[in-house]
Amino acid sequence: MKKYVYPSKIDGTIQATASKSFMQRVIAGALLADGESLIANPTFCEDSISALSVAEGLGASIMRNSDVVIIKGGVNLRSDMLNCGESGLCIRMFTPIAALTGKRVVLTGRGSLTKRPVSRIEDGLLSLGVSVKSNGGLLPIEISSMLKGGYAEIDGSLSSQFLTGLLMALPAAEKDSVIKVKNLTSRKYIDMTIEVLKDFAVDIENREYEEFIIKGGQSYKPAKIEIEGDWSGAAFILCAGAIAGNVTIRGLNMSSSQGDREIITALKQCGANVNIGKDFVEVSKENLNGFEFNADDCPDLIPPLAVLAIHCKGESVINGADRLKDKESNRGDAIKSEFEKLGGVVRIDNNRMIIKGSDIAGGEVNSHGDHRIAMACAIASLNGFGRVAIEDAECVNKSYNNFFNNLLKLGVKVE
Repeated sequence: MKKYVYPSKIDGTIQATASKSFMQRVIAGALLADGESLIANPTFCEDSISALSVAEGLGASIMRNSDVVIIKGGVNLRSDMLNCGESGLCIRMFTPIAALTGKRVVLTGRGSLTKRPVSRIEDGLLSLGVSVKSNGGLLPIEISSMLKGGYAEIDGSLSSQFLTGLLMALPAAEKDSVIKVKNLTSRKYIDMTIEVLKDFAVDIENREYEEFIIKGGQSYKPAKIEIEGDWSGAAFILCAGAIAGNVTIRGLNMSSSQGDREIITALKQCGANVNIGKDFVEVSKENLNGFEFNADDCPDLIPPLAVLAIHCKGESVINGADRLKDKESNRGDAIKSEFEKLGGVVRIDNNRMIIKGSDIAGGEVNSHGDHRIAMACAIASLNGFGRVAIEDAECVNKSYNNFFNNLLKLGVKVE
């Protein structure tokens, strides 16, 4: 599906979409809890739907309504083939959980997920004594013995998601565990995981993000949890306000463990007008100047930061480009190629993305099947000089299925 986005003034108020990162973790916690858990303010983006499907395959009974999801937990394998869709978190989190069954389980996916490496999942579980094999470091990945706990050393330099999976699964394992982690990035996502574990009455000892002590045999307790607003999706809309008008987003947690709330830091740094209330953020257009930002711990912010940078006077530097290779696309290359089609000037120098403020023209771009590239191209067009056609725009449904509807609500011309 192709979407056409026109230069537009943006103005109005929307409610933040619910966080898929929290939603998926809560689904996993509810699966592991013996009893009924209630999830309020759910999101039914594609990644959340994949997590619900996998949880059902592992034994959960799920009732879905538009405003609430009720999950009766209990790991009791119903299907030995689990499809994680295109969700990286889903495959990395549910593979260790699937190993709690002690049975043969094959986890697979589709689209870009089939090209993303799973060798670190394989190596980590092997070190914990689990029989596991992948397809040469790619999906599918097959589990054929039980996760009982133990000791493992893992590399967290590319992603924290497999560590999240271990932290979710090992409390329910038979033995105590110790996980040593080298070069952990995205620490805020681990804070999010530990926060969700506490909601389900599970304790983890975090020793400076370098060692995690996990007592085995813990019992997940059912919980009632409201999913908070998503800072990752909100970042695009807030940047739209900074470059093309005025926008208010309600339903964002100002003390959230989501690392992407650091978008506020970048917006203030480049000179945008930012007004923060108890449960809302308002951003309005101002003369913007180049900035430097370290996105090592929040790499999902790089696409909206790139949009912001291209509308700033002078040059901006975004650190963290090394974290972009194994996403839904090679996200650094995708930002460079698609923004250059619109007149942008983007250079990648090792871990740095350097962007020169530029006038944005109309043109045709490709999302590369990547939800964050599609959203970045849509927002980039707002303060430009011509219509931008986005190929494969429906990929936004992966994380933010009402993205284009929200743009329409805020006055953007979208066809």
